[in-house]
Amino acid sequence: MSDATSPILTSYNRNGIALRNRIAVAPMTRITATEYGYPTQAMFDYYKRFAKGGFGLVTTEGIYTDKAFSQGYRFQPGLADDEQAKAWSTFNREMHEHGTPVFAQLMHAGALSQGNVYRSHTVGPSAVRPKGEQMKFYFGQGLYAEPKEMTDAEIDEAIQGFVGAARRAVNIAGFKGVEIHGANGYLLDQFLTAGTNRRTDRWGGDTKARVQLLVDVVEAVRLGIGDAVPVGIRISQGKVNDFGSRWSGGEADAEVIFGTLADAGIDFLHVTEFEAWQPAFEGTHDSLVTLAHRYAPAVTVIANGGLHTAERINHALASGANLVTVGRGALANPDLPKLLANRREPRTFDSSILQPIASIKPEELAMQIAAST
Repeated sequence: MSDATSPILTSYNRNGIALRNRIAVAPMTRITATEYGYPTQAMFDYYKRFAKGGFGLVTTEGIYTDKAFSQGYRFQPGLADDEQAKAWSTFNREMHEHGTPVFAQLMHAGALSQGNVYRSHTVGPSAVRPKGEQMKFYFGQGLYAEPKEMTDAEIDEAIQGFVGAARRAVNIAGFKGVEIHGANGYLLDQFLTAGTNRRTDRWGGDTKARVQLLVDVVEAVRLGIGDAVPVGIRISQGKVNDFGSRWSGGEADAEVIFGTLADAGIDFLHVTEFEAWQPAFEGTHDSLVTLAHRYAPAVTVIANGGLHTAERINHALASGANLVTVGRGALANPDLPKLLANRREPRTFDSSILQPIASIKPEELAMQIAAST
């Protein structure tokens, strides 16, 4: 192994996460499930090629958690009942036999839902219409609907949805870890974001209050499954409908968010930005990865965002990340760990391989892939 790939291909064992190398496949929305949320063989074949290619970890696309308001897209997989969970079990055994554990990413779309077979309207922290238009790439059309403000009972239902899905993920489906989706503008991020959260109760107000629902979900999931598998959360500033969004409080917000989540008992923090190596805030030097490591030093930090080459991966690892997830780089190189071990250059990502709707511009598609996961 050359210096260019060290320490990328070294093993990792901390916080309950034991992997053969530091490269993981990022969660990427694939919309290849059945209409009612059952995984398909096409989905399993997609994931298995990464295990065969040597990746240390695979995280699933966002899996909806309940049959109320959580589903975000048509043909999205679910863990909302036992039958959906059972459909993953053989797949997870096979992936583990290949040496690649799989973490389930649990997602509630909230106001960004654009395809739900169970409900006809959307909900969010406040009745604020999301910016922009629904994503054509995922069969959306027109403006997002204005959501109904969630009641206390609906918030509790959403929390219990995460808990139930986590239990099924571990006890029935056989996943080796749980990632709570708190990023990219979906429900938990809607609560975290001042522009979409105008509540005046315990879940609204300053940054410490707006992070409370994320804490409630983490603690409830941990209570529900104990220490059976690692539990973490994915965090971003950018959103699928607002790529340039930034926390208004800058590093002070990062300190509150990352520190509070660490205190809630997470094992890992998955930080995603479009270009992970860039400064998190204008006029500063530190990336969000560096800030996550600074304010959650005991937690495993996973970096995501444009990390397609050995040089960029190494930079992320040197900047505070323990692990790196790749999205577009994995799609172009399902055997990326083997390429790096053999000192070969990764292939360049071609967006046309994922473009079912010709009207989408390649640069828009790349941004959607990076931000929708």
